[in-house]
Amino acid sequence: MGRASSKEDVGALFRSLRSAYAATTLNLKIIDLYVGFAIFTALIQVVYMVMVGSFPFNSFLSGVLSCVGTAVLAVCLRIQVNKENKEFKDLPPERAFADFVLCNLVLHLVMINFLG
Repeated sequence: MGRASSKEDVGALFRSLRSAYAATTLNLKIIDLYVGFAIFTALIQVVYMVMVGSFPFNSFLSGVLSCVGTAVLAVCLRIQVNKENKEFKDLPPERAFADFVLCNLVLHLVMINFLG
């Protein structure tokens, strides 16, 4: 009896999340897709390293940290662009995107430097 109610609760939770996400704007959904792609790319690199090996370990670290860092910066962009977030209501979306691009540039320059 406890399992049936917990399955119903999980189902209700997923329905609630899906209906709330349906109201999300297209810009935020695109950013979410980008974050998912960056994490997926990092996971593929980790799986490749486990299967093949990590001979140039600097390359592996640079690739994975670049993907994870890009995902973190995209989450920060999503937080700043979200209209429902009252903390960044005075920040124009263009400024948030410029910060995202500049931070990505610095991140990737550091990763290229780390490759040696």
